[in-house]
Amino acid sequence: MVAIDVTSPAALPAALHTTVIGWYEANARDLPWRTPDASPWAVMVSEFMLQQTPVKRVLPAYAAWMERWPTPADLAADAPGEAVRMWGRLGYPRRALRLHGAAVAITEKHGGRVPDDHAALLALPGVGEYTAAAVASFAFRQRHVVLDTNVRRVFARAVTGVEYPAQATTAAERRTAGEYLPATPETAATWAVAVMELGALVCTARGPECGACPLFAECAWQRAGRPPYEGPARRGQTYEGTDRQVRGKLLAVLRDAHGEVPRSRLDEVWPDAVQRARALDGLVADGLVEPVAQGVYRLPH
Repeated sequence: MVAIDVTSPAALPAALHTTVIGWYEANARDLPWRTPDASPWAVMVSEFMLQQTPVKRVLPAYAAWMERWPTPADLAADAPGEAVRMWGRLGYPRRALRLHGAAVAITEKHGGRVPDDHAALLALPGVGEYTAAAVASFAFRQRHVVLDTNVRRVFARAVTGVEYPAQATTAAERRTAGEYLPATPETAATWAVAVMELGALVCTARGPECGACPLFAECAWQRAGRPPYEGPARRGQTYEGTDRQVRGKLLAVLRDAHGEVPRSRLDEVWPDAVQRARALDGLVADGLVEPVAQGVYRLPH
């Protein structure tokens, strides 16, 4: 571990870079979208799938997806409903439609190649600020601030001295991340994934392994005695009994059917008729389900 002079602000970022990147090189997980031969499309697919979904659940879905659609053009040539079907039980299936929309745009506007320009990435359907920065950084080794939940938590603890970041990304967080971003693109790209990995494996939301953290001696939260979180109540992710659960059950029937499904079959998945109708209407409004006749539904074509 590199000794850091915490009284010298100018020296702090560079020393942190060396420490965190060194830890990453020794501890990084072997993931398929990080291999030297992983295409920019592979990186983009992984970023869509990893939003709000753990790596262990993404890995089999990612492998199946890339085997079927190894390029954006392959996916664009298929119906959007097939993307929803292949998405399976990853959750938040609108991501599948957005990824299909991005594939169509890449095929039609960029010759089937994921663009390396940050603005062009941001203009793709379903690609927000985080995903554009992540793809530009991880696939094209560019210098961008990449702020996901894991990164924000590391900065909150190590730099700001609080247990958790604000529920929504703040301007102050962006400034801090920008100040700590290495000057050279290659180092910045490695730093971005290294901090993310540190948050995922060590500086976790619950039960952080502070004794194993390369920033243990320099962490502001640790030096302050690990004060407990005092902000607004953090939102839980309840699932049982929610419309989201009903939507998942309805989509499961449609995914397994490989064709049109009568309303009577959908009615079997949930006893509450009002909630079931609301969930089905929501799926139709989101473009995840198509009504093809009175009381008949299918995945989008």
